[in-house]
Amino acid sequence: QVQLVESGGGLVQAGGSLRLACAWSRRTFAFFSVGWFRQAPGKEREFVARINPNGSDKYYADFVEGRFTISRDNGKNTAYLQIDSLKLEDTAVYYCAADQGPIVRRDPGGYDEWGQGTQVTVSS
Repeated sequence: QVQLVESGGGLVQAGGSLRLACAWSRRTFAFFSVGWFRQAPGKEREFVARINPNGSDKYYADFVEGRFTISRDNGKNTAYLQIDSLKLEDTAVYYCAADQGPIVRRDPGGYDEWGQGTQVTVSS
């Protein structure tokens, strides 16, 4: 079974930056697309970004507005989410997820494996 572990979250002031990482174990990473999602208290889990297995195609939610960058390093079995110009409304638990299918999915139900999440808290 694939295991995903997120890291890099924390408390940061508005306007700051964070780089989240999603590390994989046990299975090859290069066959899966990776999605990042987030869930704020009292809200549904929402799509943030997705990257295909070789990193050539990237997709973002509309709210990203150029502040988020998804990437991956298949040699390190790790995906990343760079978040710049953080806003208060970016406060949430951020999850990475794996999808082996070819269709670009933005719904959480389309992903096969999930990490435990990493908390991002933005302060004023």
